[in-house]
Amino acid sequence: MFMPNKDRILSASEAILEATDQMMKKDNNLILIGEGINDPKGIFGTTINLSKKYGEKRAIESPISENGITGIAIGLGINNFKVLLIHQRVEFALLSIEQIFNNAAKSFYVTNGQHNVPIVIRMIIGRGWGQGPAHSQSLETIFSYIPGLKILIPSSAYDAKGMLVSAISDPNPVIILEHRWFHYVEGVVPSNIYKSDIKKPKVISKGKDLTIVVSSYNVNEIIFCSEILKEFKIYLEIIDLRVLRPLNLNPILKSVRKTKKLIIFEIGNKTYGVGAEIIASILEKNHNIFSCPPSRVGLPDSPTPSTRGLAKKFYPNQIDIMKEIINQLNLSNEDEKLILNLLKKKSPPHDIDIPNPKFKGPF
Repeated sequence: MFMPNKDRILSASEAILEATDQMMKKDNNLILIGEGINDPKGIFGTTINLSKKYGEKRAIESPISENGITGIAIGLGINNFKVLLIHQRVEFALLSIEQIFNNAAKSFYVTNGQHNVPIVIRMIIGRGWGQGPAHSQSLETIFSYIPGLKILIPSSAYDAKGMLVSAISDPNPVIILEHRWFHYVEGVVPSNIYKSDIKKPKVISKGKDLTIVVSSYNVNEIIFCSEILKEFKIYLEIIDLRVLRPLNLNPILKSVRKTKKLIIFEIGNKTYGVGAEIIASILEKNHNIFSCPPSRVGLPDSPTPSTRGLAKKFYPNQIDIMKEIINQLNLSNEDEKLILNLLKKKSPPHDIDIPNPKFKGPF
């Protein structure tokens, strides 16, 4: 097994850029296409200079026609090319949803396996910088609903690279959902080409008191809370969901059998969210598994606000998460006060529209 260089720290955006560069160098049939790949900021730094390096025929700055470019990408995939397509906002992908759902996802099935569609679609989700109701949504549930798609949601710089390599190597369509704040998370990233598992969740912190299932940037929030709780001899078992479809419940079931308690921390809306599917699926297998009702933390039933005043109430913060943990563990009022005071002391104040400055990694 390759042992990574512990001194090599990259951000998730740098890891994505490196993976794209290495895979384009390795495979001349890999084509990059998307709106804004030649922008000076290069889609959060993930596409910088690739068109200069590989030419405009392989790194294609597309017209503003999401449905059209997605159809072209699918056609290229059917004709033995590999395609990495980028939609800078998940909302842009909504304009191509018929192509994704009816052509990319179903071609292998309706042709009885004769036509693969080796296409990877990167989409940016989540909050930040006052983007408001039309440009900061987390619509992972919509895409996770469709058979024929693989849906990935990385949280670490290591998976940012490894999952992209695995997705590009997959013969069928893969969607990677990247929280915009996730691009700034740092971690150990090997310099060689490597693959991450894209089949199941991963236990990233073992504990005996409570299982928390979390994904994407929210992993950082939970890790921060868990470090506070360790000072009170409370140990969380944290599971990074990583793969929304296919949904592999085995690591979650194994953990819940141990802790008997479960919180699911959603990136997107709580109602009709991924958490509801996980809890329902667990209860179908064993309705007596929990010692207390499982709970979910997620966005409310409202469009995403633009103003900072409303955003403070819209997005669950560390206090909200910690209160849910305290409730699940049935801690005393005195313990709750001590934990929340320590949390406030250790969490630096920061703007609601930018990532917590504590979340630098590596995680």
